[in-house]
Amino acid sequence: MPGLKERYKNEVAPGMMERYGYKNIMQVPRPEKAVLNIGAGEAISNAKVLEMAERDLMTISGQHPVITRSKKSIAAFKLRTGMPIGLKVTLRGERMYHFLDKLMNIVLPRIREFRGVSPDAFDGCGNYTLGLKEQSVFPEINYDEIDKLRGLEIVIVTTAKTDEEGRHLLELMGMPFSKD
Repeated sequence: MPGLKERYKNEVAPGMMERYGYKNIMQVPRPEKAVLNIGAGEAISNAKVLEMAERDLMTISGQHPVITRSKKSIAAFKLRTGMPIGLKVTLRGERMYHFLDKLMNIVLPRIREFRGVSPDAFDGCGNYTLGLKEQSVFPEINYDEIDKLRGLEIVIVTTAKTDEEGRHLLELMGMPFSKD
């Protein structure tokens, strides 16, 4: 069992039950999935970009990514409906807990001048979105093999009903929120 899942069962769930007065363990919010997304708009002109981004995302997540395609045509960007413009991976269960553990304890502390993640990036329903400027902060990525630094968006979907519950859940799990 991943360390974060064990921590959730032994510390986080009882702490949430105590604070919010849940009567049943099934009422306690929990992380449902983690979605990793790389937008590769330059794939319109260069198809190789998607291959490199796919390799990076597969290395980070341990799972094969799905190609995301454009929904609209935008003439100014030379974009047509159905063109590949990004990649995404959805992690659930054990893989999600392994990834979140790695993200909170290894990846985020490796960011230069890191003072914590923004506590305001919740969507109103307890889900948290985090953007990273480069994929090289992940320990699996070999810096010499990177063709270009790419941003990565991470969405942590929880079963929390409010942002306050979601923030408290992630805080108890070890998410380093900034204090300012």
